[in-house]
Amino acid sequence: MESLDPAIRTVWRIKLLLWTLLVLIPVVFYEVTHLFVSDRWLPPGLLLVLVLIGGGSMIWWLPRLRYRYWRYALGPEELILERGVLVRVRTIVPLRRVQHLDIAQDLIEREFGLARIVLHTAGTRHSAVVLPGLRQEQAEALRDAIKRYLLEETL
Repeated sequence: MESLDPAIRTVWRIKLLLWTLLVLIPVVFYEVTHLFVSDRWLPPGLLLVLVLIGGGSMIWWLPRLRYRYWRYALGPEELILERGVLVRVRTIVPLRRVQHLDIAQDLIEREFGLARIVLHTAGTRHSAVVLPGLRQEQAEALRDAIKRYLLEETL
């Protein structure tokens, strides 16, 4: 089984930082608007401190743990994904069920030269499998290998 690119930890940290900042906006608004209210249900600054400690802990630990447990392997007829911190999930995608492939990047992934492969399989509209944290060249090579399998399978 192969690991994801180590740069994905930084990408995940940046995304968690952005979410933490988004959560901080209403918390700061609450703290400022209730600064001089005498009947507060929380001591001043407690909510802000809790969000900062919780967000900081998640930013530091979650990407490390996610990276440690994300693995993938391309077998002769399937793609195997293993992931999960609290709940471990092993997904086996039969390559013959793949309808089409996408290589996707958001702005942060692009900045770090990373991409994710999205495999759309036969089934419901939620039947897409995502493999994140691959170098662009690695994602293209994996896509080409899956495409070769699909072309050989149809002959």
